[in-house]
Amino acid sequence: MPRPLLFILRRLTATALTVVGAVAALFLLIEFVPGDLAGVLLGPRATPALRAMLTEKMGLDEPFFVRLWFFLSNAVQGDFGNDVISGRPILDMILEVLPNTLELAFASLGLALLIGIPLGAIAAVKPGSTLDTVLGLLSVTFITTPSFVLSIMLLLVFSLSLHWLPVTGVGEPGNIGDRIQHLILPTLALALGWIGYIARLVRASLLEVLAEQHVRTLRAYGVAEWRVILIYAMRLALVPLVSVLGIGIGDLIGNAIFAEIIFARPGIGSTLFNAAASRNYPVVQAGVVLVVLCYVVANLLVDVASGILDPRVMQASRRGAA
Repeated sequence: MPRPLLFILRRLTATALTVVGAVAALFLLIEFVPGDLAGVLLGPRATPALRAMLTEKMGLDEPFFVRLWFFLSNAVQGDFGNDVISGRPILDMILEVLPNTLELAFASLGLALLIGIPLGAIAAVKPGSTLDTVLGLLSVTFITTPSFVLSIMLLLVFSLSLHWLPVTGVGEPGNIGDRIQHLILPTLALALGWIGYIARLVRASLLEVLAEQHVRTLRAYGVAEWRVILIYAMRLALVPLVSVLGIGIGDLIGNAIFAEIIFARPGIGSTLFNAAASRNYPVVQAGVVLVVLCYVVANLLVDVASGILDPRVMQASRRGAA
């Protein structure tokens, strides 16, 4: 079998096992939650007959592994059942708000790349300078400041004090300008930490590339410095960045819950938070499965891209499997 295809098959297998493991762990955690789930969902006025009917309908009277098997087999078909509170299909509820979360996550990642890469390159070109020191301090500050703290600060300053940007929501449907205005503050709150991380990563990687023999050879032949940096060095320096993009997408989706709660944005994070608060565990299970799926698919694409850009990744994977 060709090496690239074998590499992709191994990554697909690892992806499937990761999703199954995450679902099983989630089921196990919910299993240890005290209390009667059917009674909580129906409320204090529910009769024993109604509780018994809901328990049977949700399969709560079945053993753990039976319920896990039914959930996995239905989830593969895209069937997560109906919400016992609203009666709507759970998948429709999740897919309705998932685009808002993905919009926020990818906008934050795009902003982080757009700002972080140039900052890291500038710092690498002038190592040890005052500019490098200032950028380093800013990067560390951004990395160490939690996103929910940034969200609150940005909300207080730019929305409540200056009234420059909207406070909550996602904007009017179809109004692109209004949606962009509502996206600015939560995007900035999530992106700042990754701006600092990407800047430090690009700086370290570019400094390493600039010290290699082939770069010194190019300089010895009189190639313009800007060509050496932008055309030859940056292409190699950005390869390590690709490997962390999958982690970045997963981290941004996970941190989006804070921004969605603070800025009252309808998204999968706020939906999961509200479902967990009301102990609506079927919605929590479906939402977590889709979040894990987004995370592992993003990492799968990054692994494949890294293997294509750097064949040594495939060779290392082959040796590890052997």
